[in-house]
Amino acid sequence: MKMYTTAAAGVLLAVAASSSLAQGELKPEKTWEVSAELGAIRTTGNTETESFNGKIDVVHRMENWKNQYIASALYKNDQVEQDDGTEQTETTAEKYFASAKSAYLLSDEFSNLFVYGSHTHDEFGAYRKYTTVSAGYGARFIKRESLTLDAEIGPGYFWGDKVEDEDNDIIVKEEGFMVRTAAELKWAFTDNATFNQKLGAEVAEDNTRYVSDTSLSTKISDRMQMKVGYTVNHDTDVADDKEGTDTTTYINLVYNF
Repeated sequence: MKMYTTAAAGVLLAVAASSSLAQGELKPEKTWEVSAELGAIRTTGNTETESFNGKIDVVHRMENWKNQYIASALYKNDQVEQDDGTEQTETTAEKYFASAKSAYLLSDEFSNLFVYGSHTHDEFGAYRKYTTVSAGYGARFIKRESLTLDAEIGPGYFWGDKVEDEDNDIIVKEEGFMVRTAAELKWAFTDNATFNQKLGAEVAEDNTRYVSDTSLSTKISDRMQMKVGYTVNHDTDVADDKEGTDTTTYINLVYNF
């Protein structure tokens, strides 16, 4: 009887071990994480408008490195009244952004040394083009089950094409050293809802650029989310006929691959 009990225990242990291994094989650590989000609006009739915004966020994890690539686009058409009183559909917003960051992991995956680069092309902004490169240090300052705070800082350099005169298409070239800081707060206050706040500042002698992205995401399924957000972009050095602050309110569907 003792022999049978021992054999049965051995079989149970073997089954448990194989089940654990199987679960480990089913849920391996992701090397690539990709999320894509899209929002679009079209109206016809008394008001003719079209708007589109999309974003792709790719994270590539390796043993000692973590790379992130982001690309986004914003496009909008509106009916604009002409000088003669007629209305004509014109493009009123056209903006493209791309960034890449490569971080070397130190003591843990959140403490790192990074190199970052970004480029913005905005047909209607205070700066037609804005390119930055920087390097520095990043770390996680709050690490809880439902709340995290990451921040980074480092020196860099920027190149900007400032729109001095929109009507005559006069562009002024600016460039110089800067200090870049960024932070991201994530708060999963329920199992299906997450609040996210991103803040960034690129401080230079000619211009300081502030960026804020506030969003709330709710799960529709394991892979799909609904995201409502509000972005603010502010430049301190703009031409007299340009606004220093641009804002965007969006509602997007997000799909995680």
